[in-house]
Amino acid sequence: MKIASWNINSVRARLDIVERFLTAEQPDILCLQETKVVDDTFPADMFQRLGYVHRVLNGQRMHHGVAILSRLPLFEHGRHDWQDNGEARHVGVRLENGVRVENVYVPAGGDVPDRTVNPKFGQKLDFIGRMTRWSEELREPTLIVGDFNIAPLECDVWSHKALLDVVSHTPIEVAALAALQASHDWVDLGRRFIPAPARNFTWWSYRAKDWTANDRGRRLDHMWASPAVAATATAHRVHEDCRSWLRPSDHVPLVTEFDMAGVGL
Repeated sequence: MKIASWNINSVRARLDIVERFLTAEQPDILCLQETKVVDDTFPADMFQRLGYVHRVLNGQRMHHGVAILSRLPLFEHGRHDWQDNGEARHVGVRLENGVRVENVYVPAGGDVPDRTVNPKFGQKLDFIGRMTRWSEELREPTLIVGDFNIAPLECDVWSHKALLDVVSHTPIEVAALAALQASHDWVDLGRRFIPAPARNFTWWSYRAKDWTANDRGRRLDHMWASPAVAATATAHRVHEDCRSWLRPSDHVPLVTEFDMAGVGL
């Protein structure tokens, strides 16, 4: 089983590169974040044509929206409002083998890492806190993927020193994400297969005319697995080349392969 995750930054604007990626990579399941489209106008035809006949959408205009597209049946759809304001930032499903797949888009948190002057930063920390309380009670084998908007390790950013006070890599965010990870013994598949301190970025700002020139990346996108699910993971890749495609997202897709046949989950 091959599962992909990608913050696409508008699925309608980047439908061509999504099709290119799906045709080349052939994942069984694709989790998208920041789809920026309501469910009624989601561009389903291309996915249907490529065999992704199962869809679970949680759409919204502006900068939100998540979707799960699958060639495999999806059951027990669910949505958590971890933002606590109705923003469409999560959708989850159960697969036939009992594994849950949770697709999440954590808010960016604004520019100032201080909740007293920047409410968006407080909302981000509270979002992670609600996820943590959910995670503490989780008993099902689960894969959680998406844009977490936090680069936790020093080697997950182009310069730890330069970004210590920049939202996405501040100590308070890193601590909040560490608490979430500890709450379920989540296995960070990105660092299991690409161990620190190896370079592993998933996002580069649009502000740089040539994103490759200075390579100022951050690892904001993640795939975490329950220990039982992580034990079945066989490969993980970051498709960095997608950042150079025509009209790219500022994020690149992640893909993990699993061999769950015969494994008692």
